[in-house]
Amino acid sequence: MEERQVTNDGITHPLPLPFMVIATQNPIEQEGTYRLPEAQLDRFLFKIEVKYPAVAEEVAMLQAMHQHNNIQDITQLVNRVITATQVMEYQALVRKIHIEEKLLHYIAALVQETRVNASLYLGASPRASLAVMNCAKAVAAMRDRDFVTPDDIVEMLPHVLRHRIMLTPEREMEGIATDEVIAQIVKAVEVPR
Repeated sequence: MEERQVTNDGITHPLPLPFMVIATQNPIEQEGTYRLPEAQLDRFLFKIEVKYPAVAEEVAMLQAMHQHNNIQDITQLVNRVITATQVMEYQALVRKIHIEEKLLHYIAALVQETRVNASLYLGASPRASLAVMNCAKAVAAMRDRDFVTPDDIVEMLPHVLRHRIMLTPEREMEGIATDEVIAQIVKAVEVPR
């Protein structure tokens, strides 16, 4: 991801910009698969937990699949909503979003707390701080603002941190979730005024 290239059978292929890497994780039946090392997990911006669909959503999914059962090329069903050029323009816009110095300190304090929290075996890296800042800027832009608020930071924190921190074995055995620890950290760190 960071190298912006893929190597296959000894041949390196540069990736066109923009690109995105999406990985899925199935918590059941992990035989034959291996967890990614922490350093590789840290390169993913988010970990989004997808819940099961509601009954109505699942019925709609079934109906859609049934209606398009004869289509061999699934790309016929996908409509482009944005171009690569537009993505890069939005990325440039997000980089211009203002964030106050006190909010940079707030992000650093939140991430630092993951490194000293008694419930965590592994805290978040500096890459996490950068990710929180950039995601908060993106949220501000999506909300048609040119500045970041503390709420933008708090909203993005679980998505950015949940795969970058590790619970202590004791907390894991107690059934504590990483999102619970993140919520405790948010409560513990004073919001700048």
